[in-house]
Amino acid sequence: MHRICLYRLFLAGCFSAILLALSAPLPLQAQARFVQTPYQNPKALIDIYLDDPAKLAAALNWVRGVMNPLTQAPYSLAPDDIPIIVLMHGMEVVTLARKNEERYRDLVQRMRYYAELGVKFKVCGLSIRDYGYAAADLYDFVEITPSALTELVHWQNRGYALVPATVMDKKFSIEDIR
Repeated sequence: MHRICLYRLFLAGCFSAILLALSAPLPLQAQARFVQTPYQNPKALIDIYLDDPAKLAAALNWVRGVMNPLTQAPYSLAPDDIPIIVLMHGMEVVTLARKNEERYRDLVQRMRYYAELGVKFKVCGLSIRDYGYAAADLYDFVEITPSALTELVHWQNRGYALVPATVMDKKFSIEDIR
């Protein structure tokens, strides 16, 4: 009998606490807040491995996503203070061949622009051989590495953050899903 009374008192206390919580005025809806992260030593290794050269336009946005915020206020870093390496080893390597300049002109101009800002463009030597290219076939801003995978390990061991440039097929417009 004593247990039943204690149980009823417990339930009554819980019920009172719930009623009190529900009767309290609702707080104003909170909103997101902007946080100014104190970025330091921003070394990025952007890994590009695509199944379609046309996706390179979107993949280069990853370079922009690292470079632009850091060169603008409040950080205002000089581009050469932001070490960025772009490592290419998928089907996008065809964009680096000078014989394809007409077809990939816009992409080459974007890469050349970033290269002039200090971004290093490296391409896998194994991939280049698979496509039948030699160093003389590629643009002057491109460096050929022995292997993309060993290059990834090398730069990660030196403190570069690996940033995989994931490019998905766009199925919806922003307006459709917003």
